[in-house]
Amino acid sequence: MSLTSLAAPTPEQPRVADIAAMEKIADSALVPPTLNTSPLPEYDYDRLDYGMTIGIERTPGGRLWVCWVAGGDSPEAYFLLATSDDDGETWSKPRLVVDAHDPDLPYPRSVLVGNLWTDPLGRLWLIFDQSMDMFDGRAGVWVTVCENPDAAEPTWSAPRRIWHGVTLNKPTVLSTGEWMLPISLDQREGFGPFKGCFKELDPFRGANVFVSTDQGATWERRGCVRFPNPDWHEHMIVERRGGTLWMLARTSKGIMQSTSADGGRTWAEPTEPPGIRHPNARFHVRRLASGRLLLVKHGDAIDAHHGRVMLSAWLSEDDGKSCTGGLVLDERKGISYPDGFQAPDGTLYISYDRNRATDGEVLLARFTEEDILAKKLVGPKSKLKMLICRPLAGEAAKALLPPGWDPKQAADEVLARLVRVTAPQVKGAHDARHGSRRRPRLPRRRSQRREARRRRRLAVHLLRHVYRQPGNAGRRAGDPLRPW
Repeated sequence: MSLTSLAAPTPEQPRVADIAAMEKIADSALVPPTLNTSPLPEYDYDRLDYGMTIGIERTPGGRLWVCWVAGGDSPEAYFLLATSDDDGETWSKPRLVVDAHDPDLPYPRSVLVGNLWTDPLGRLWLIFDQSMDMFDGRAGVWVTVCENPDAAEPTWSAPRRIWHGVTLNKPTVLSTGEWMLPISLDQREGFGPFKGCFKELDPFRGANVFVSTDQGATWERRGCVRFPNPDWHEHMIVERRGGTLWMLARTSKGIMQSTSADGGRTWAEPTEPPGIRHPNARFHVRRLASGRLLLVKHGDAIDAHHGRVMLSAWLSEDDGKSCTGGLVLDERKGISYPDGFQAPDGTLYISYDRNRATDGEVLLARFTEEDILAKKLVGPKSKLKMLICRPLAGEAAKALLPPGWDPKQAADEVLARLVRVTAPQVKGAHDARHGSRRRPRLPRRRSQRREARRRRRLAVHLLRHVYRQPGNAGRRAGDPLRPW
């Protein structure tokens, strides 16, 4: 045996082995997910506690389909779809669920982002990603296509994987007849335990564009833009009147842009679009039948914003160089993630969400170009803040609680179970490490407010925890709860 073979491993060697093991685990995201077309009652609204909108689309027969995320903007995410046959006034219960979680896997397998799209042939596409954990460094864009989206029992094709990464926005049909699909392969490494995985994909990371010349049967990677400090890119492409392509993307600075004069093969250096300011959040841009561009962003001014508040719609007559109008769709805080379409009669539909983790509302705005220019609703069909869905698990959990249930007492019980030490022990451990210097005591009023917030958070935690225990589903108010 040589001395070389006895040498201690370098610091890199264990890390390389860890990455190889995690990449093997990430291969579980290559398994096609199951489409659940009979999701009730397991995925009914009273079982949901989160709501993040994904997209909305209209079928040739006039049915509206909406898609949203439950489980959280997290590795626990999965997709739900519902429909409306009365122009968005009322909505069905979930009709399709894509939930890729498997208790036998070592990490969650998430379905986190995607969109809905009706292609020129009238088929409805559901585009979604699948990844281990939040992002395993590779992820993957999957599609399933429905040939009869207006039927009483729609049927969906077997999911197929197009490429790595994620898609968050609809494809663009170019004047050449080509379909262009935006695919983001995140420029950040894999998250958490998957950090450093799939380094061989680094040359392809960025805001990619894929093109199909055979009506979606196959897709070919055409080009890519690398934006500074992107956040999932969430890029959208519109074709300008001269034939150039205009790409807008989400970054930590807000919206940034790039252009291509050769069909998306090469792209200009990214810049900030003059006169448009937007937070680090999703936006929506599309070409309308009138020839104008529609832009949905945050802020009641085109060149200003105040975060995820004041969702507004704007029109551009000159391919994005300037914007007019400014119809406020929703002035409240916590609104985000617009997506939409234009109906054959010219009506515009934008879906978005509000307070995902608390209210969890998915909402719809129905309006016209005339409304945008007037900065108020003037159309007979126009309507704002239409409720599509909201999770009801919190209300259902409250109904399961026995009469007289005290959230303060329950929060104290949770603390007692989670923290098995007394206050003097904690203080002694702190003093032994940091010395006995005492911090200035907070004013009583502020400390009381902090304690109230802590107790509310613990009460919510308890509600969710108890409700999710096996055997508690379907219990009535006053029935004994199964302990955790």
